[in-house]
Amino acid sequence: MSFEPVSIEKLCILFACCSLFASAVARGESVSPLVGEVRSIDGSLADLGQYKGKVVLIVNVASRCGYTSQYAGLQKLYDTYKDKGLVVLGFPANEFGGQEPGSDAEIAQFCSTKYGVTFPMFSKIVVKGQGIAPLYKTLTEQADPPGDVRWNFEKFLIGRDGAIIGRYKSGVGPDDATLKTAIEAALAKAG
Repeated sequence: MSFEPVSIEKLCILFACCSLFASAVARGESVSPLVGEVRSIDGSLADLGQYKGKVVLIVNVASRCGYTSQYAGLQKLYDTYKDKGLVVLGFPANEFGGQEPGSDAEIAQFCSTKYGVTFPMFSKIVVKGQGIAPLYKTLTEQADPPGDVRWNFEKFLIGRDGAIIGRYKSGVGPDDATLKTAIEAALAKAG
């Protein structure tokens, strides 16, 4: 494993963000999950802060799951609402039945070829247990109800203000009326 060097400036920014996060948590405030950097599926770094002001649907995805066909519905949601401010973010994870064993390149190829995915996809992460990604730690602690992700294709809806406004189990598909109504209500609110 190799590590890229980190500049003093990046360390200072990271320390400041951690301090702000810890202070907010100590005061009992919720913290937007749209904080920090994640690795895109192409290997580049992406700042989650770029999605502030948008309605964001975060989904842990897998290529070999009974729910994998939800990729098509997620793409349709993205196509339908992206010009109104919705973004779908896909985070491959392999915690559930080993159903996402591929490399990032293989996952990207699968999503593009099989489902025509154009919404942002990210590098495989841990969404439950030891090594949980900071994004999913925040999501699972602050969502209502809080708790571990139970399976692939669980969805978290975040409003324009960065607050988590909904959590949807895997069986709630992208075309489910409850989810679509929540997305439309969130899109109708000013940022």
